[in-house]
Amino acid sequence: MSNTHIIAIPFPAQGHVIPLMELSHCLVNHGFTVTFVNTDYNHKRVVNALADESQFMDRIHLVSLPDGLEPWEDRNELGQLCEAIQRVMPGKLEELIEKINEGKGDKVTCVIADESSGWALEVAEKLNIRRVAFWPAAAALLALQFSIPKLIHEGIINDDGTVPRSQIMQLAPNMPTMKTADFVWACIGDLTTQKIVFQVMVRNNKTVKLAEWIVCNSAYELEPAAFAMAPEMLPIGPLLASSRLGNSAGYFWPQDTTCLQWLDQQPACSVIYVAFGSFTVFDRTQFQELALALELSQRPFLWVVRPDITDKTSDPYPAGYQDRVASRGLMVGWAPQQKVLAHPSIACFLSHCGWNSTMEGASNGVPFLCWPYFADQFLNESYICDVWKVGLKFNKNESGIIPQGEINKKVEQLLGDENFKARASKLKEMAMTNTKEGGQSHRIFKNFIEWMKA
Repeated sequence: MSNTHIIAIPFPAQGHVIPLMELSHCLVNHGFTVTFVNTDYNHKRVVNALADESQFMDRIHLVSLPDGLEPWEDRNELGQLCEAIQRVMPGKLEELIEKINEGKGDKVTCVIADESSGWALEVAEKLNIRRVAFWPAAAALLALQFSIPKLIHEGIINDDGTVPRSQIMQLAPNMPTMKTADFVWACIGDLTTQKIVFQVMVRNNKTVKLAEWIVCNSAYELEPAAFAMAPEMLPIGPLLASSRLGNSAGYFWPQDTTCLQWLDQQPACSVIYVAFGSFTVFDRTQFQELALALELSQRPFLWVVRPDITDKTSDPYPAGYQDRVASRGLMVGWAPQQKVLAHPSIACFLSHCGWNSTMEGASNGVPFLCWPYFADQFLNESYICDVWKVGLKFNKNESGIIPQGEINKKVEQLLGDENFKARASKLKEMAMTNTKEGGQSHRIFKNFIEWMKA
């Protein structure tokens, strides 16, 4: 009998690629063949960032398709990107599957597509191939997306997703509170982008019905109310490389692993780890306030400063800063984050609250300082601070800046209160028992594997 050959298609953003790559590794470990389909643009980035390509060559085939944009166009313009993908990628995916099926290897038996790439489920249905939707974010976010018709009916949002008035709401008791102005589609880019992203979500509410499974990178105990609201979502997370004792893959930047040796030199529970994911951009003033706050803290810190994290090409640091903090601060371009968060010297995680970062911090028992930037990050901040109570939020001043004094105050408050660490340790236990033998995520994943093999 031929092997199960899966095509995995993430939405083309860093936070979507990493967890689907992690799921692909888990599937490969169960004997499946996976063809992982990035856009041409992201494929180049992933391959360039890979320290060791050979780890992929066995059973994960990295391939790519054009995303419909010209090479010089900005992939961070999400509205444009979504429209181009919808126009070009379905036809290209169909050609790819037909080409694979005409070849000598195993034919494609299943498509696992990011729920945000619903067009891929349509292609799979057309070709009569099994279909799985993968949700890489919080279950609460997909529950929000599924609630769009109800939100329109109740006048909380307009037909085009715009928010008539800002208010705070909860989808159900024990779920995070949300500001309607922070709904995922309402805080991305300009108004045109917001409307496009909203329409994509409305469309994906239809295409997800084509999926035979909806699997989610979360755990039941982390979000019981959300899973109760949308029981069709099945948790198989947290999906972490550390759970299979492997290395993370799918990053868009090469990881600077020297920071691990630097962490080895630091006292236990002393280091502030600062990382803002792949999208966050700071203006110069805010960047400098953060830099000065880290200096002010008098604590060791590891800060991930992407080459494109500020909107200026000149040196963004305050004058003489790097020399002044050299003895206890380390700045790197990109870090092996799961290994960093698992390191005993880490005291807390100053984070943008992307879901991967949230799961990685939670799974390592690390308390948070929350600095959301856009999309689902405000929802995740509410989980961290209001529901799980393992972190603190920052307050902005009248200019919309988080000043150094506020940052420093919250660092002291978080690290001066043992209860945050105690609750974070409990959360870690809750998250990790799910993926171990007998845990709910583990059981669901086993059933999923059996279905794939049937």
